[in-house]
Amino acid sequence: MTEAARVMVVDDDRAIRWVLERALAQPDLAVECVDRADRVLERLLESPPDVLVTDIRMPGIDGLDLMARVREAHPELPVIVMTAHSDLDSAVASYQGGAFEYLPKPFDVDEALALVRRAVAHARERQRPVHAPEGLDAEIIGEAPAMQEVFRAIGRLSQSHITVLINGESGTGKERVAQALHQHSPRAGKPFIALNMAAIPRDLIESELFGHEKGAFTGATAQRQGRFEQADGGTLFLDEIGDMPAETQTRLLRVLADGEFYRVGGHTSVKVDVRIIAATHQNLEGLVDEGRFREDLFHRLNVIRVHLPKLADRREDIPRLARHFLAEAAKELSTDAKVLTEEAEAHLTRLAWPGNVRQLENTCRWLTVMASGREVLVEDLPPELRDGDEGGAAGDWRLAFRDWADRALAAGHTHLLEEAVPDFEKILIETALKHTGGRKGEAAELLGWGRNTLTRKLKTLLPEMAED
Repeated sequence: MTEAARVMVVDDDRAIRWVLERALAQPDLAVECVDRADRVLERLLESPPDVLVTDIRMPGIDGLDLMARVREAHPELPVIVMTAHSDLDSAVASYQGGAFEYLPKPFDVDEALALVRRAVAHARERQRPVHAPEGLDAEIIGEAPAMQEVFRAIGRLSQSHITVLINGESGTGKERVAQALHQHSPRAGKPFIALNMAAIPRDLIESELFGHEKGAFTGATAQRQGRFEQADGGTLFLDEIGDMPAETQTRLLRVLADGEFYRVGGHTSVKVDVRIIAATHQNLEGLVDEGRFREDLFHRLNVIRVHLPKLADRREDIPRLARHFLAEAAKELSTDAKVLTEEAEAHLTRLAWPGNVRQLENTCRWLTVMASGREVLVEDLPPELRDGDEGGAAGDWRLAFRDWADRALAAGHTHLLEEAVPDFEKILIETALKHTGGRKGEAAELLGWGRNTLTRKLKTLLPEMAED
């Protein structure tokens, strides 16, 4: 279950605090109301909330000063500024100071709630760390043959503006490859804008992509640019494109065809020059067959496809990746980098890594904090890895699967069945065919399926093996 978002309201008007405290009393929001900014400034700087809502005119530190101080330390924090209708100068100053939005008084409580929810969604989307790459080796690491193919693709596309579709399991580093494609393209000096389709509420996706006009919906108190406008001249990375709603797919197809769009609630077309890089862990061809993804949009996106291997298929890269992530974590936490012993390095290389590169990166961050000495022994690894076996071949697979589901949900993944079931069936099919020497009738019998069911599954999950 997603942790409740922390919202702090700062206003010296007791009535406003009372109204907002009750309006924002929702299961997914944890609200704190205070009457003076100077009483909470130190805490705000040390441990900021997910969203800050502040009045402008208050005794002591006013709202604009509070916003300036907090945003200096936490520039990504969305700040909603409350102003009186007549306080136009303050509203302008709010935007100039980097306010996410302003809320005019008197306000509608539903409008306030919708605005806070939008700020929360925005904050969570922006929380993913993005590191500016410095040359290909700093972006993505890989000596394995499968990764060398990825490097070659980046090189071949270095002078191109062509659309690219990246596919690979969750955690394989699709955004890093998208950044590398951008940095090694003619658009390198322009913006790289990323949007994860699975992380944005369905009713906010079109506003996030195309922007909105003032009054387009509850909480839209001013015109706002979408990601397409922000990426003008550069690259727009659409992660988890398979989760895009059908109506948004239609709008995206039109933008790709015409190069222009309308903001939500707008009547004037906006023209942009944007390169699209899309990514997914799903089987888009399967989604097309099921009618859940537009075939014409799939063909628009699938101009050049780059496949990222899972970490278990590039084990020779694990030691170098681990050293890189340990160094990054040490820099991030201002401490000395940990060093893996040969035994620990060999042990990590043999593990299954269902969470791929992201799981290895998080493990290195955990070791930087939790390992007691500078040298990391096998005994210093997290229990679930320390007791793991080579490639996960032995032991109770149900416990490993439960651990994977727990980690995926904790990382904010959604649609877990859509991610797990195809992989589960694919592994069983491949293993059964291996045991029968490729004889499909016998493999179907081993799996407890009819021959037709196996044929249908092969077409969806393993099209390269579907032909007799």
